[in-house]
Amino acid sequence: MRSESGPDGQKRSFIEEARRTQIIESAIETLTEMGYAGASLARIAERAGTSKGVILYHFGDKNELVERIVEQIYLDIAQYVVTRTEKESTAAGSLRANIRAVAAYMRGRRAQLLALREIRNNFRTPDGKPRYGVDFNEPIYQAREELFRRGQQEGEFRSFNPRVMSVAVQSAIDGMFAYWVANPDHDLEAHADELADLFEHAARTGHPGETAER
Repeated sequence: MRSESGPDGQKRSFIEEARRTQIIESAIETLTEMGYAGASLARIAERAGTSKGVILYHFGDKNELVERIVEQIYLDIAQYVVTRTEKESTAAGSLRANIRAVAAYMRGRRAQLLALREIRNNFRTPDGKPRYGVDFNEPIYQAREELFRRGQQEGEFRSFNPRVMSVAVQSAIDGMFAYWVANPDHDLEAHADELADLFEHAARTGHPGETAER
């Protein structure tokens, strides 16, 4: 569990952390069922079996709560994916593990995916711009770009623009989840396997010596 400080600057107790976790989980469920506009602090508090005042004590306002939801989900995904990706000794293996691990993580967490969709579509900055736009994916782009560069340097992957390939992979993953949300019976793991095959073949060296980086 991450060590964080509460409003008074002191480390939170396990009870406080448990309450924050409960509020976040209740907020995710409320976002999924009621949508972003309908997920008021009052409704979240009702689902969590607490009061609006308790939520405000822990999170300050709805914006902060939403930001913590996104942060927590992405941290959990990263931990899950990195643990499985680092076990692979090759760039191609890491690429496959990365794509498959994201799908495996989300399989039992459809509510989180729906909540993220609501947040990304509706949460705005004070000047009206999406709070979680394309730029929010930059750390993901960079991590996969580094993976592709490693594969090129080690001779596994052919010459291509690593940034373009990284963006393409993330777009394909986002599309996979969007389709799964609309079609819950869709085989998510099989879809991820097909994407892994597709991008591994696309990245692999086609001819001897075809490994130079752009």
